[in-house]
Amino acid sequence: MSAPKIKCPTCTRVIEYSDQYPHRPFCSERCKLIDLGEWASEKHKIEGNSIYDDLLSDDLEQPD
Repeated sequence: MSAPKIKCPTCTRVIEYSDQYPHRPFCSERCKLIDLGEWASEKHKIEGNSIYDDLLSDDLEQPD
């Protein structure tokens, strides 16, 4: 049975999802590091409320 084919999230190169590509789902370490840099520079974000908004919310019960 053949390994499934996927696109690298960074460069969109089609690769097999197998041990041949140890950085999967990325095609290379370079693409993996580019993606990490984009997360670190906040070019990628997960939408939602900040945890700080929840922690500082007036909606939380106040201790007695």
